[in-house]
Amino acid sequence: VQLVESGGGLVQAGGSLRLSCVASGSFFRLNAMAWYRQAPGKVRELVAAISRGGSTDYADSVKGRFTISRDNAKNTMSLQMNSLKPEDTAKYYCAARGDRDLTAGPYDYWGQGTQVTVSS
Repeated sequence: VQLVESGGGLVQAGGSLRLSCVASGSFFRLNAMAWYRQAPGKVRELVAAISRGGSTDYADSVKGRFTISRDNAKNTMSLQMNSLKPEDTAKYYCAARGDRDLTAGPYDYWGQGTQVTVSS
C-alpha cells in the first residue's frame, strides 16, 4: 500500500489548508485511516482519525477547527484545516490500517508526509 499526501504549504495564522491522501497498490480494502503530525523536536501525535464506517476522533487541540473525511470508493482521505495557528506547524502524515476498523491504531501504512507551516 502506498499513501501519498498533498496540499501542504505556507499559510498565515487564521488561514485554511486542505490536505489530501491517496492510497494505491494492492490491497483488499483499507480500514481506519488517520492524520498524524510531527513538529521538530516533538513526538508524532494523532491529529484526527476516521473509520471506514465514518466514525471520527480528533485531538483536543484541533476540535472545531479541523475536519477529517474519506471516500472509500476512491481510497482517499482529506483533512480540512481552518483557523490555523502557528502551533499547527508540523509535517503531516497520512496513515492507514488494513486489519481492523479501529481508529486507535496501530497503523500499518504511512505516507512520506507533507509540510504545513503557519506564520504568525
